[in-house]
Amino acid sequence: MRLPGRYDGVARPIVTYGSNPVLHRPCAPVTEFDRDLRHLVLDMFASMAAADGVGLAANQIGVDARVFVIDCPDADGEDVVGLVVNPVLTVLDPVDGEPAVEVTEEGCLSVPGPYAELERAFRARVDGVDVHGDPVSIEATGMAARCLQHEVDHLNGTVYVDLLPAEQRELLLAEAAGPEGELPA
Repeated sequence: MRLPGRYDGVARPIVTYGSNPVLHRPCAPVTEFDRDLRHLVLDMFASMAAADGVGLAANQIGVDARVFVIDCPDADGEDVVGLVVNPVLTVLDPVDGEPAVEVTEEGCLSVPGPYAELERAFRARVDGVDVHGDPVSIEATGMAARCLQHEVDHLNGTVYVDLLPAEQRELLLAEAAGPEGELPA
């Protein structure tokens, strides 16, 4: 769901695996809620849309800040759209017969191309604040819950391939690198 004005930022290049240390370390908490933060979030939405993604963490565009954006369908096909600054992830218990976990394919804009099956909680919530410092919470199921977990992992310095066995990770990174052997910058 493309909300008016939400995608008016400037699309920035996506940082690829191994190309920038900011992708591989925990991000700094946001302490200033100013115009720069609002512009960053607009740029993040624009970057995510330009890359045809469903979620994006600030470090994926080279910014060391605990912020992510999401525009992803949940288990019912409803769009979950939002942003969270300084998120805290909570994996939630299933409701009304839902599965506790779901194994499905996952990909990443920072590892362009390949996907791998990965187990994630079916239901998750992220609590944090918005660009003004006001409390915000996003609870989701299915793919949107997977996205919440994926983006918080990014902010903690973990890319989804880091959660896979070493041999599988190396194969996926080689596939993403292509015949020239380097991930695109």
